[in-house]
Amino acid sequence: MRAPAPPQSAPVRLCNDGSNAVTTQNQMNSNPYRVLSLDGGGAKGFYTVGVLKELEALTGKRVHETFDLVYGTSTGAIIASLLAMGRTVDEVHQLYRENVPAVMKARGKRGKSAALERLATDIYDDTTFEQLKTGIGIVSAKHLDEIPIVFKDDARRAQSRVGTFVPGFGVLLKDAVVASCSAYPFFTVKQVKTSGSELIDLLDGGYCANNPTLFAIVDALKMAPSDAIRVVNIGVGHYPEPSRYGFEWAAGRFFLSRLLQKTLNLNANSMEQLRGYLLPQVKTVRISNTYSEPHMATDMFEHDLKKLSVLHQKGRASFAAHEATLKQYLIGDPG
Repeated sequence: MRAPAPPQSAPVRLCNDGSNAVTTQNQMNSNPYRVLSLDGGGAKGFYTVGVLKELEALTGKRVHETFDLVYGTSTGAIIASLLAMGRTVDEVHQLYRENVPAVMKARGKRGKSAALERLATDIYDDTTFEQLKTGIGIVSAKHLDEIPIVFKDDARRAQSRVGTFVPGFGVLLKDAVVASCSAYPFFTVKQVKTSGSELIDLLDGGYCANNPTLFAIVDALKMAPSDAIRVVNIGVGHYPEPSRYGFEWAAGRFFLSRLLQKTLNLNANSMEQLRGYLLPQVKTVRISNTYSEPHMATDMFEHDLKKLSVLHQKGRASFAAHEATLKQYLIGDPG
């Protein structure tokens, strides 16, 4: 669902509470600007899809018809992009069931990246950012410069270089998504070529914003006043660490896997804290439950379909605690 641009002449100033005040015409617009923000987390995206299953049922619409902007990092970028293409949540779930275990079971970083590239080609083909049905942001990270890069579809949400803006920097959707999922050293670095013929080496967006909500809100503030924005942020859940042994341990992969998982979790939680400190006036609900039972032990490389189905079930169940708020944000009283 694409929102109209606010009047270009609308002045913006900061209120005492840090919110942005715009013209009376915008303040009179009672339509909320709805944002969906999806965390990274590899195979644990099954949890995200479970939450979205219930959300889609609540609204009775496809997700792209409900949200003005969808943002995603890593596995969240896959889900967000598919939803922005118009896919149903059930279609996304089926794609995950058929493909995620195979990608995660592939041997070595080159094997995993090759499997991911094949999947991206099959799913997206040559889809461009201009073809998407709602606003989007896909988060990745520049390998050499060590700064974030966000692939967007609309110049109105560009934070700089508006005059030379090209949707997705001229990169195909599949390449932007693969870049966002390139969790080095378990996947290879992804190189993309922009419309300006620049070659850029990219890493998993989780290294800079595993929870992309702050980036999404900054974009949303280009389109609507803070009191009109409604944000739904879905994580992947928190679980005990699984035990690993054998060759994987000998190769040091167990330590690297734990370190990467810890880094991504700390990043997501830090971004959520910062959002609360900096933008408390933007109404936001975050869904990402914690499970401490030993049988729930898992990580981003999980490839046991039975375990992944449990994550999906947990995601659906965790929706219930937030149902009333989501109903207000998405279909009910905008206040």
